Amino acid sequence: MADVPALTEATYYILLSLHTPQHGYGIMQQAEALSRGRVRLAAGTLYGALNTLCEKGWIIQLPVDNNSRRKEYMLTQKGLEILKNEVRRLRELADNGEAILKGE
Repeated sequence: MADVPALTEATYYILLSLHTPQHGYGIMQQAEALSRGRVRLAAGTLYGALNTLCEKGWIIQLPVDNNSRRKEYMLTQKGLEILKNEVRRLRELADNGEAILKGE
């Protein structure tokens, strides 16, 4: 997964929100809550990102009930690996920063 660039904060929180299946509005709410209000996804931004993530195979759209307009999405195995890789990358960044700044 070394060829995968660092995730944007929005993408990170979208993937994190999809650790369990979720609909768009739920993703927006969870991303905002997890980021303590830093990440506020507008509907257009979110659905554009969801389409891109589906195209990359990181998430899938679950089958929609005929009577519902509500689309739910779920993380794929590839998306889970991308997310885990990003967590490791972020942990390394934080560890390096703490090691350098220790004692200040």
